[in-house]
Amino acid sequence: MSNHIRFIVGSQHLYGPAALAEVSANAQAVCAGLNDSGRLPITMQCMPICTTADESLAACRSASADADCIGVVVWMHTFSPAKMWLSALQALSKPLLHLHTQMYAEIPWSTIDMDFMNLHQAAHGDREFGHGATRVGIRRRVVVGHWQSQRVQDEIAQWQRAANGVAAFAQTKVARFGDNMRNVAVTDGDKVAAQLRFGLQVDGYGVGDLVDSIAAVHDDQVQAILADIEQQCELIPELSANGKRRASLITEARIEAGIKNFLDAGGYTAYTNTFEDLHGLAQLPGLASQRLMAQGYGFGAEGDWKTSALLRVCKVMGKGLSGGASFMEDYTYDLREGQMQVLGAHMLEVCPSICAQRPRIELHPLGIGGKDDPVRAVFTAAAGPAVNASLIDMGDRFRLILSTVNALTPAHELPHLPVARALWQPLPDLATAAAAWLQAGGAHHTVFTQALSAADLECFAEILDLECLVIDQDTTMRGFMRELRSLG
Repeated sequence: MSNHIRFIVGSQHLYGPAALAEVSANAQAVCAGLNDSGRLPITMQCMPICTTADESLAACRSASADADCIGVVVWMHTFSPAKMWLSALQALSKPLLHLHTQMYAEIPWSTIDMDFMNLHQAAHGDREFGHGATRVGIRRRVVVGHWQSQRVQDEIAQWQRAANGVAAFAQTKVARFGDNMRNVAVTDGDKVAAQLRFGLQVDGYGVGDLVDSIAAVHDDQVQAILADIEQQCELIPELSANGKRRASLITEARIEAGIKNFLDAGGYTAYTNTFEDLHGLAQLPGLASQRLMAQGYGFGAEGDWKTSALLRVCKVMGKGLSGGASFMEDYTYDLREGQMQVLGAHMLEVCPSICAQRPRIELHPLGIGGKDDPVRAVFTAAAGPAVNASLIDMGDRFRLILSTVNALTPAHELPHLPVARALWQPLPDLATAAAAWLQAGGAHHTVFTQALSAADLECFAEILDLECLVIDQDTTMRGFMRELRSLG
């Protein structure tokens, strides 16, 4: 069974069999209507209505025990006394959305009577449930409005993506080839605390383990990767089938296959490496890492396991949405007053999912690492709104920092820059955004996503009760510093 959301509707036994049959039919109709809307990324399963404490407890325990259930949506169709939900909510370990809706959008003015009022009193029942949930202290998202409203459906969809990201985070395993880049602080962190907090697992491997996996790759897998590269990308002549540097592309394809085989065999969905630990590798995995990110794997350079895991989460959350997500680094600035911009890139590893045009596969010296010239895809990211996200270890807690930006099409050619890149203007402006980022302790590595909004990632953080700071068009340094001081 694939991931799904459970839809649980509350009532009470006092209404009698006929009324409860109507409640059950309406619950199924609402669930089916939401599924059929085409706006929800995750299918919802309608569960039997709950009319007693035993039924609600059993429903929440069952949802918590189901590995394929990634969240629960509740709706009180009628009045449903909150005491019958207290133990149930205490037993619920999955993300919760409280849908405050009713079967019909409009009051039937000419026919409404007390029977209709009793049966359609979510305005009453959901308030009772909300009180109980607050007393229990359970985190939840509340969505208010008619279930056929596109706004309501989009809010449910946003929460579903976040719940899916939380599930993916708990299942993410990061393979770390080599250790952290020496003397770098922000890419390190407490991996045990991360596993206890999020379920995230980070395992270290010697580069020799990866070298062995690369050596075991079959030629037919290499040829399949080469054919895929040639179909999706433009190659410089030297890397074409008869080009004098074709061997470098073959080497990179073999590296990609070796990494993928290693990850898949161990159940890993993310990985890191570092140019300070390449013993036994002919060249740094450049194009290999770019293509693996495009396939949905998380990646972090220089041992950055937190960004690697966060990228994996963003890949899962952004599935089906336009725009991509990539490992990124704030690299250099244009600091002219009135037009300050950030040029983001990395040495090699930027994901083609954010590409504005067909990538060009090139070969250039790296200047770091002492290995052969690595192959890489060169392109510029598409213009449009985006978010830079950073997950950092504060020592006693984790913090998610989000910076909203507008990606731009460069006004100038970049003929001598041999890497993929993105150009953006941070909101509200570079001076404020960069100062806030530095004050918050944000990393130099980020996840750059054009598929997700800051609100999407805030919803993810909300489910996890993860400290989250947002830098956007409304940010002022006075307000941001006040928020930082309140967090301690």
